[in-house]
Amino acid sequence: MQRESPASRNIKQVSDFEREALARRSLADRVGDGVASHAGRIWFLGVHVVWFTVWIGINVGGIGLFVFDSYPFSLLSLIISLESIFLSLFILMSQSRSGRQEDRRNHVELQVNLLAEDENTKMLLMLQALCDHHKLSIARDPEISAMAEQTHFHEVMAELKEALPGEE
Repeated sequence: MQRESPASRNIKQVSDFEREALARRSLADRVGDGVASHAGRIWFLGVHVVWFTVWIGINVGGIGLFVFDSYPFSLLSLIISLESIFLSLFILMSQSRSGRQEDRRNHVELQVNLLAEDENTKMLLMLQALCDHHKLSIARDPEISAMAEQTHFHEVMAELKEALPGEE
């Protein structure tokens, strides 16, 4: 029996996480995502180009049909304005949901990174103890000693806040 590689296991976990997040979406989120997804495709642009061309062609009298929205095309302007409002709302809904999902991913990533930091600190302490036991000079390296100290999240955040431009 072949064991699953760590990369395959991680890919499966991330895929499951994303699949669950998609399944938990409300109906409004699904509709918003669907509209936002289709509005960003080339066929959507093509449909609008054809629609506007036909509408204007009919209403300037060039096609010879009944004119129902003469120049300056007030009805077309109203429809386009309403469509723009609704498209904007659907896109904002989709972006908001995506932002919440991204926040959840960031929280998971932060937790994993903090756990990895703790594990690495413990491993460095164990390696340092082994080197010290075998009387290796590297055991007294000040850089390794500094790296083996516990990282304090709030201190790092405070230092970042102080050092990054635009942070207040």
